[in-house]
Parts: sequence; structure tokens; C-alpha cells
Amino acid sequence: MSATAVHSLWTTAAEPITKIDAPTFEYGQLSPTLIVVGAAIVGVLVEAFVPRKSRYYVQMFVSVVALVAAFAAVVALAADGYGTTKARIAAMGAIAVDGPALFLQGTILLAALVGLFTFAERRLDPEAHGNRVDSFAAQAASVPGSDSEKAAVKAGFTTTEVFPLLLFAVAGMLIFPSANDLLTLFVALEVFSLPLYLLCALARRKRLLSQEAAVKYFLLGAFASAFTLFGIALLYGYAGSMSYATIAQVVDGQVQTVNPALADTMGNDALLLIGAAMLIMGLLFKVGAVPFHMWTPDVYQGAPTPVTGFMAAATKVAAFGALLRVLYVILPGLRWDWRPVMWGVAIVTMLGGAIVAITQTDIKRLLAYSSIAHAGFILAGVIATTPDGVSSVLFYLAAYSFVTIGAFAVVTLVRDAGGEATHLSKWAGLGRRSPLVAAVFAVFLLAFAGIPLTSGFAGKFAVFKAAAEGGAAPLVVVGVISSAIAAFFYIRVIVLMFFSEPQPDGPTVAVPSLLTTTTIGVGVAVTLVLGVAPQYFLDLANQAGVFVR
Repeated sequence: MSATAVHSLWTTAAEPITKIDAPTFEYGQLSPTLIVVGAAIVGVLVEAFVPRKSRYYVQMFVSVVALVAAFAAVVALAADGYGTTKARIAAMGAIAVDGPALFLQGTILLAALVGLFTFAERRLDPEAHGNRVDSFAAQAASVPGSDSEKAAVKAGFTTTEVFPLLLFAVAGMLIFPSANDLLTLFVALEVFSLPLYLLCALARRKRLLSQEAAVKYFLLGAFASAFTLFGIALLYGYAGSMSYATIAQVVDGQVQTVNPALADTMGNDALLLIGAAMLIMGLLFKVGAVPFHMWTPDVYQGAPTPVTGFMAAATKVAAFGALLRVLYVILPGLRWDWRPVMWGVAIVTMLGGAIVAITQTDIKRLLAYSSIAHAGFILAGVIATTPDGVSSVLFYLAAYSFVTIGAFAVVTLVRDAGGEATHLSKWAGLGRRSPLVAAVFAVFLLAFAGIPLTSGFAGKFAVFKAAAEGGAAPLVVVGVISSAIAAFFYIRVIVLMFFSEPQPDGPTVAVPSLLTTTTIGVGVAVTLVLGVAPQYFLDLANQAGVFVR
């Protein structure tokens, strides 16, 4: 057989390709994400080229400037009307620039900026060998307790890579709720998950617990990502497209042209139902909803507390944003199928988080179960399937993220010889030893409980009102009952702090630098402002509540 004959077996004559069209990008509309990605890359270069003793300051400067600039870009886009009248799909159909996207991006950037200050805090631990230390391992690659770790501590090393890792995570979170195409959604999911897996393993104290938390998070996260990807594959088989709008049209039965390669499977409802279930499951894992919540308490407890605070706030905002877009843009035609399932998930999440939190003895685990209960409350707004549902969820996420970061920032201050004193018994009598810190923590706990005049009350009221008007009144009853259960353990901590005798060998409260003080101050300010005068921000969320398709 001649070479040409063999060659002709796997080639056919076709029209020569004359030119491939270059992709077009609207750099201005993508600027918030591009600024953060650019700064993250600069941060990696800083690690390579800047002398070790200057890295911390350079990284801090680059990160703060990037987050502030990106937030300014979001505000500029919103002011220019991209959240309302000019809302559109950018980057060749991959990214939506609309109200929910800009609102959530602004929230994530502010939460990241406030969280960044806790990352940079270096006053809480006593100095080691004449060097100030932060919450992160001296040298991440060295085995806990080994000679190389001791040498790294003695030399005063610090893991400044946490700053670019934080920025990469933020970049993924900015794309996640604004993705308008399933592949972009998956890439964004991986871009923000991988840095978080690493950040969870970098605690300076209790390193083995920290590494165990990171491995659990990584393995369960990998499973969830696999389910998400499989769901995406099935949805592609069903609709012949990755684009949200096209899939929605196929679900509604509006598409006439059938992709010949997928002609056999297009419109097959089994693919749609299984694919949608798997995709939503992956998003519920990130949100921390029952029964996909098992990673939350372990990871929140083991991760360095600044990472826990950032992750608890920003990941929820990004994941709920993506969940809203998937349900409201791709699957509105499937509402009768997904609403009953989400009802069940919301009920077990609210009750499960609240009931199990009562039994916790560790303050970080208690806050983790509290965050699970809050995921259930937010799901009540998602189930409303009304414009008010969207805007109430946006408002709740903004309010919740600052309370969470503030609460975890307070947890970093209460210390004993072994580092942070997270066991609840150690917090007894804290109100007598340090009235200000205990009072601030009490404000955050009351906000979590949804007591009037705090942001938590305004958020819960908005979400429950939307759910009731959307025909989910029984869900609101369950929500109110769970809130009452949850209020019990929040009040219990307040009673423990103010009405118990302090132990003589109890923990001390470290005096933070301006960085953590700013974080806690912003948290308290936002909590009170959104509680006392929420109307402006509710209106803002209302204006931002319409998805572009």
C-alpha cells in the first residue's frame, strides 16, 4: 500500500481554512477581574525577585491597590449603567455584565479587602527570634515539627505567597457568579478552589490539624468538581451548547436547529434532569448546604482563622451568585422540578445547621454550623423565584459577609500559650477581662441571630418576605423556628462571656494592630448601618436584581 493511499485513509479533501477570526474582548467591562489577575501574577513575580525581608510590604501594597482598583472599576461600570440599562454579555458570550454580577463582584472585593487585613496582621503572636509573625507557616514545604521548620522559624521566614493565592481565589470568585457559559463556570470554580485548598493548609500553629483540614477539603472538593463537570457534560449532550441562553431555549423548546452530531440526544429529558441535578449539587457543596456540608466544620476549624473568615464570606457570595444564575437563567423552565428539591434542601439545611450547632464546644465549629444554617436561610430567598427573591439574596450575602469576617477576626484575638483559644470554655468571663472585645463579638452574634437593629434582621426579613410572597410560606415558618433554635446558642455564648467567672489561667486578649482593628471596625459599622438604615442598600440590591440573558 503506497504512502498516499495510507494517508487518504484518515484525511479527506476539505476547503482550506483561510483565516481564523480573532476573539474580541471588552477589556473595560472585564476590568475588575483583569486587575485582580494581573496583580496576582505580579505577586508571583514578587516572590521570585524581591528580597525576602521586603516581600511582605510589597505584597501587601500590590494586593490592597489591586482590590481597591478593582472595586473602583466595578463602581464605575455600575455608574455607567452596566448594572441596569447597558447590561450585556461580554467576552464572546462567556461573561455576563449585569446587576447581580456587579453587585456580587463589589461585595466579594470589599470582603476580600477586609479579609486581607487579617491575613497581614503580625502583632497577635509573640515575636519569634526577634521577628514579627503572622498566622501562616514559616515555610509551608517543611514537615511540621522538623528541623527545617525550626530553622525557618529561627530565620524569621514568613509565607508571603498567601497574598497572590488570595488574589487568584478572588479572581475566580469574580468570574464564578458572572459566568454565562458552563465551561467558564467550571474554570472559575477551579481557579478559586485550588488556592483555597492551599491556604487552608498553611496555619502556623496546629499545623497537622490545618493540613488534615486542607486534605479533607481537597478530596471532597475534587468529588464535587467531578459531579459538576459530569453535569456540564450531560447538559451539553442535552442542549448541544455550553451557553446558558441556548440551554434555556432548548429547555423551553424554542430551538429549531439541531446539531447533527448530537441529534440523537438533544432534547432528551433524562440528560437534562440528571445533568442539572449534578451541576446544582456541585454548587450546593460550595454553598455548604446539607447534605453536602460535611467539609465545613472540619475545614473552618483547621484552616488559619483569617482564611476561614475570608472563605466563609467570599465563597458563599460567589457560590450563591452562580447558583442564582444557573436556576434563574438556564433552568427557569424546569422550575417545577427543582423547586420541591430545593425546598427539602433548604429545610434540612436550616434545621440541621441550627440543631447541630447547639452541641458544639469549639467556637470555630459553632460558627461553621451557624454558616450552614445561614445557607438554608439564603436558599429560602433563592426558592422565591421572584425579582424580590434575587434582590433579598444579594442583600443578605452583602450583610452576612461582613459579619462573618468580623466575627472570625475577633476569634483571632483570644489567645493562650498554644495560639488561638477556640474552646468555648476558655471564653468564659471574657466580658470581664476585655469588655470591648466581648461586646463587639456579642454584636456579631446578635446579627447572626437576626435580632432587630442589626444587618442580620434586615437580611432575614427581606429573604423571608420574598419567600412568603413567592408561595413558600411553610418554608418561612421553618426558617423562623430554626432562627429561634439558633438564637439559643448565640445567646448562650453571650451569657458565657458576660455572666461567668473568668478562669485564673484563662486566655488573654491580644492587642491587634490597625489592620485587624479596621477589619472588626468595618464589620461592626456595616452590621449596624445595614440594621438601622437598610433602605438605601435594599434599593441598590433591587436595582441590581435583574439577570441579562
